[in-house]
Amino acid sequence: MLKGIIFDMDGTMVDNMMVHHRAWQRKLAELGLPMSLEEIKEKVHGINEEILERLFGERFTPEERRRISWEKEAAYREIFLPDLKLVRGLPVFLEKIKAAGIPMAVGTAAPTENVDFVVDNLNLRPYFTGIFDAKSVTKGKPDPEIFEVAAAAMGLSASECLIFEDSVTGAEAARRAKARSVIVTTTHAREEFEHFENIVRFIEDFEGLGLDFY
Repeated sequence: MLKGIIFDMDGTMVDNMMVHHRAWQRKLAELGLPMSLEEIKEKVHGINEEILERLFGERFTPEERRRISWEKEAAYREIFLPDLKLVRGLPVFLEKIKAAGIPMAVGTAAPTENVDFVVDNLNLRPYFTGIFDAKSVTKGKPDPEIFEVAAAAMGLSASECLIFEDSVTGAEAARRAKARSVIVTTTHAREEFEHFENIVRFIEDFEGLGLDFY
């Protein structure tokens, strides 16, 4: 019996990782460090402030790194807005879950501003019992805290939920939460998840997806 569903956001609900890469490319060029998109994909990953420290050392103060990080996220939202949409098939899938009376929550490592940007522009709040982001927890993925918080909002344990993810880090967080997961292959290849026994399915998108696969 499926009791609840938790969705990651970036790469799972919206296919936006290339937009993040483009935003980083713009910001790093402004800072005098031009990179190709291939270099961005290889070198720029993790928490924004840590990325800046790794790339620039002590050039920026912590306050400056926070400001640059905020500017990068603002650039991401500006670039993404004209093309903002859910992953193919997800609007219909959300309606199916809602009609079945299964509660849903969002558990993402994205900053609050980016979560609000997606949720409010696409009018998604009515679907979810709770929406939790980087500010909701003290430990990021692969720690399972974000999924435990999201599940608790539905009156459930994380192990009673099915978690939709796109990243290896997210899949590990789901595993540590003792939850089954479905991987959306927008960002990572299926081969990268071979050691996860809790994955029940891989999907390219949500087109035609029903509630009979778990």
